[in-house]
Amino acid sequence: MFNPYNGKTYTQEEICQAIKRYDTKIIAVKCDDQYKQAAISIAEGKIIGWFQGRSEGGPRALGNRSILVDPRNPKMKDILNNRVKFREAFRPFAPSVLFEFQQEYFDLDIPSPYMLMVADIWPIKRAEIPSVTHIDGTGRIQTVLKELSPEYHQLIYAFYERTGVPIVLNTSFNVNKEPIVESPDDAINCFLNTDIDELYIEHYYIKRV
Repeated sequence: MFNPYNGKTYTQEEICQAIKRYDTKIIAVKCDDQYKQAAISIAEGKIIGWFQGRSEGGPRALGNRSILVDPRNPKMKDILNNRVKFREAFRPFAPSVLFEFQQEYFDLDIPSPYMLMVADIWPIKRAEIPSVTHIDGTGRIQTVLKELSPEYHQLIYAFYERTGVPIVLNTSFNVNKEPIVESPDDAINCFLNTDIDELYIEHYYIKRV
């Protein structure tokens, strides 16, 4: 399967250097389990920046340079728009779903790992994930495959273990009219200049001073 994660990778030294450049503005703590901690924060209604591994190629954020929130909150689409994305209100946000659970939520029996397919959400499930359900009952789905995106899969599975929902809302790690972040410096700068609550860069949990 084509692998979209072909961008540059950053060493621990490069990440630490980026963190040090902002050390008067942020606090960074190394996590034993960033997946569990991020899943807890998402379930609590926080907006998180998620920066892992190589950046994605193509037109979509696929879980390595993403902003993630809880799809269960019917107000989350507007919260995310008003606080971070500043997009047109009619534009939907996309669901990232674990492949193992895809057909429980979506009328689609093949993987859509690149967020390029639109599928009907089963009517019985629409109230469960309202912030990723478009007005016509569809979602522009990203199937998360463990073999293709193990870190992102692990995060969503941690969220599923906590909430019973194997889906997160995924949008690109940027603000409107800006490119998706590429480097650790880009991620920290975007975090500091938006109302994102928390930032995860590899094993580091970052918050404002």
